[in-house]
Amino acid sequence: MADSIQEQLQKHSEEVEKADIPEELKARILLRLEQVLGLIDSPTFLPEFDRLNKYIGWILELPWNKRTKDVLDLIHAKQVLDKNHFGLEEIKSRILEYISVMRLKQEKGEGEDVLRAPILCFVGLVGTGKTTIASSISEAMGRNFARIPFGGMGDPLDLRGQSRMHPEAEPGKVIKALRDTKSKNCVVLLDEIDRVTEEGRSSIMGVLVELLDPEQNKAFTDHYLDFPFDLSEIIFIATANNTNNIATAVLDRLEPIQMPAYTDIEKITIGKNYMLPRIIRQSGIPKESLEIKEEVWPLIVRPLGFDAGMRTLERTIQQVVRKAALEIVQGKGPTFTVTPENVKQFLQ
Repeated sequence: MADSIQEQLQKHSEEVEKADIPEELKARILLRLEQVLGLIDSPTFLPEFDRLNKYIGWILELPWNKRTKDVLDLIHAKQVLDKNHFGLEEIKSRILEYISVMRLKQEKGEGEDVLRAPILCFVGLVGTGKTTIASSISEAMGRNFARIPFGGMGDPLDLRGQSRMHPEAEPGKVIKALRDTKSKNCVVLLDEIDRVTEEGRSSIMGVLVELLDPEQNKAFTDHYLDFPFDLSEIIFIATANNTNNIATAVLDRLEPIQMPAYTDIEKITIGKNYMLPRIIRQSGIPKESLEIKEEVWPLIVRPLGFDAGMRTLERTIQQVVRKAALEIVQGKGPTFTVTPENVKQFLQ
């Protein structure tokens, strides 16, 4: 067994030597591997060996110097935004301005300074498209995307990680997002930052200030890694239902952009041209097997009265499509048309 463990430690040493990680961190890990090798006969060896195994695994998986290439083409960006979102012209224009600044900075060799601009924060009611517009920005720019949900978060260690001295310790959500995206210049969505618990609000807001400040996030230290990681190349985007519960110091680093409520006409357009084709495709039924008559859409848009967002509409369309799928599987016909006369059958 000792020979097998020595082989594993030797393998780790070789992996760390070859890894593209900071030299100071590399030296620190190699020293720890030597120290652990000397503890083989100690009763504390196996727990320490397991901890070091896990730690090295995290270090080797993180994108210390891996980046994706930015796509700063305004025509491409507009196509992506128009494909994914109907209307929202003012918001799309703001995003195109942001990309334009990045492009000019890059052409002048000043790319790092662009992230000193205020971070976009989309504010609006549930279902108004805050999360999806953030993922569209990452798609438009060719960057990988990660989402960190803040709803119900009560402990700043969720963001900053736990010390390796604790059993079952692991990095915080920021480092996990970097591992998942495999790039240090990803887009990270800080989703619903106003919905943290009352008890943890002040401490979580303190971590947010550090995350969003380019002077501080160049050397963000996760407690688990215990080594600074440069977050300055990340594009952070925040969302909130309102700004009342966001600390002033955090708001100072954000540029709030109000997401408008959708009108019935906008909902009908989105339902017909965006949602229905996607939901039919996801359901597996042939696209020509279901038709919803024009005069039915107002009934689908307002089944229970006014709703600012799109989630109720999406659920209603999903219900109609599922009913059609059931009818097809039961052999009741290959095509179905939803009319004012039979719409209730599809919404039961």
